[in-house]
Order: sequence, then structure tokens, then C-alpha cells
Amino acid sequence: MVNEGKDAASDRHALAAVEHHHAQMLQRMQHLTALLAEAVQERDASAAHDAKDTLVEWCENELLPHALAEEKFLYEMARERPEASMLVTGMLVEHRTIVNTLEELRGLSDVRAAAVATALERLFALHLEKENRLLLPFIVEQPDLSLVAAVQGLHELTGELQAEGSGHAHTTTETSLD
Repeated sequence: MVNEGKDAASDRHALAAVEHHHAQMLQRMQHLTALLAEAVQERDASAAHDAKDTLVEWCENELLPHALAEEKFLYEMARERPEASMLVTGMLVEHRTIVNTLEELRGLSDVRAAAVATALERLFALHLEKENRLLLPFIVEQPDLSLVAAVQGLHELTGELQAEGSGHAHTTTETSLD
């Protein structure tokens, strides 16, 4: 989003909120993946099935809505800039790969499910690193783009980012992605 009177401090706060939400999401995914791997290692087919279903559900309710919100509200604004368009294109490919890997995970069980879940977790971690270290700082550095305007009110991107006067407050809640 273009912003004539950008508030750099608010953008930095929005960046911190998105990074915090990313860290929470990755931690949750790591936990769910570990539960699946542990159940498989213990040869508990019922627990493995439940753990896989929980991971898939979390991805559907948390991860995918987050990715869609990023595409709509962050990627489009950065993609218009020649210096960021290749990065955004690559990140969109990663989103498609995440979706395809999730679809593959749905049909698997046991060791193969744990392996694909681990691959999905690592892909997500790498993707978040690119967003946090490349894309989001690029947006914040642009004098005519506003990260805070792009994410304000979008729980999918920040967890909870609410206006409080001229600043913003971030509260932690668990989100679901579709």
C-alpha cells in the first residue's frame, strides 16, 4: 500500500509483529511435526494418524490463510517494484510448493508422513526466513510503502495487530489458516 505520510516507527512495529507471528507459527508447526514423528517412532499408528490430521488441519486453518493474506496484501505491493519482483515470484512458487506438499501429506501415513511433514516444516522455515530478512525489510525501507497499512487488522498476518492511538499493540493468539 502506498502511503504519503509514512510513520517509520509504526512500520518497524508492524515488522516486529509479523516476525513474532511467524515465529509462533513456526514453533507450532515444529511441535505438531514432532508429535507426528514421535508417534511414528513409537509405532503408535493411532497417535500418528491423529497427529498427522492435527498438522494438516493446522496447515489448512493457519498456514494457508496466512499465505493467501501475504499474497494479497504484501506480495502484490512489492511485486510492482522491479527490484523485488523476482523475489516475490520465487516466494509465490514456494507457496505453491507448500500447498502441493500439504496435499501429498494428506495421503501418507507412518514414516512417509513424518518425512514429508518434516520437509514441509523445513520449507516453511526457509520461506519465513526470506520473508523476515528480505521481503518485509524491503517494504519497510520504501518511503512510499506502508507495512502497517498493509497488515493493520489482518490477524492472518500479525496474530493481532490493533491500533492504539498512534502506536500499535501486538497480542498473542493462536490463529488458523485455510
